[in-house]
Amino acid sequence: MQRIPVKSIIHLVLATCLSLFAGLALAYPTKPITIIVPQAPGGTNDIVGRVVAQRLGEQMKASVIVENKPGAGGNIGTQYVANGPKDGYTLLMTISSAQAINPALYKNPGFDPVNDFIPLAMIGSVPNVLVVNPNFPAKNLDEFLKLVKSKPPETYQYASAGNGTLNHLLGEMLNQSYGISLQHIPYKGVAPALNDLLGGQVPIAFASLPSVLQYINSQKLIALGVSSTKRSPILPDVPSISEKVPGFSGSLWIGLFAPKGTPKPVVDKLQKEMQLTLANPELREKLQASGVELANMTPTEFAKQLQDDIARWAKIVKTSGASLD
Repeated sequence: MQRIPVKSIIHLVLATCLSLFAGLALAYPTKPITIIVPQAPGGTNDIVGRVVAQRLGEQMKASVIVENKPGAGGNIGTQYVANGPKDGYTLLMTISSAQAINPALYKNPGFDPVNDFIPLAMIGSVPNVLVVNPNFPAKNLDEFLKLVKSKPPETYQYASAGNGTLNHLLGEMLNQSYGISLQHIPYKGVAPALNDLLGGQVPIAFASLPSVLQYINSQKLIALGVSSTKRSPILPDVPSISEKVPGFSGSLWIGLFAPKGTPKPVVDKLQKEMQLTLANPELREKLQASGVELANMTPTEFAKQLQDDIARWAKIVKTSGASLD
């Protein structure tokens, strides 16, 4: 009986594996892809997720559906994807507050944001806007900073969607960066916070641009500054807070992830298809009109951004004393 050289066997096995992986990528997808959004319907991430899912489905000639799994600040849905099947049919569309801030807020969020996921694409970022009720005495950022600096600590209150949310921590960042002491008033969600802001029960808030754009346009709220490092093209006359407070920045990014363990050919295909999806002019126009600043970032750069954000927000959370355990 003729013996087959060991090297030949190894080459045969490698060739077979490569063939199988190539076949996997060519065949994928053969059934609907589900994108888990770990926040409630109607929020920024949900709106963006549904727009992107529709276009991605058209791009891949496949069914791509969005399923909301809210709870625990995004931890429930994120855990679901981290512990679910690693086959490319269950993906995570999430936001920086859940993926980069929650690990510092919870002693055990139930997932590792870096080691449990593979970044597929950053969709873009949404700045928060420092807004005030029209009755507030300051009407622009210079007046605001001068006013709050001149008053005793906790003279003025700011609303947030809850402890540990991005709009809470942006207020803490402003306190630390500018040496002031705005009093934090947490609400159970964006809607009740905005209701009290509009009603004048609380004078100040940080809120995502899509959630307050209609109120700014109708002059029911006054926009003083945006949290991004540059001005938003949607509000070109509103300064970036960093223009007056150097180093201040904190936008809400939105990104798509696959669970770690997803086959590389599937990951490669998803990354390529997302790149083509996000290049679609109609999609870009729709997202930009809602206040999303589209990203121009590779998956590797996205992974680095995530790690940088985790480290940066951990310092803010520690200083603020915020905790949800």
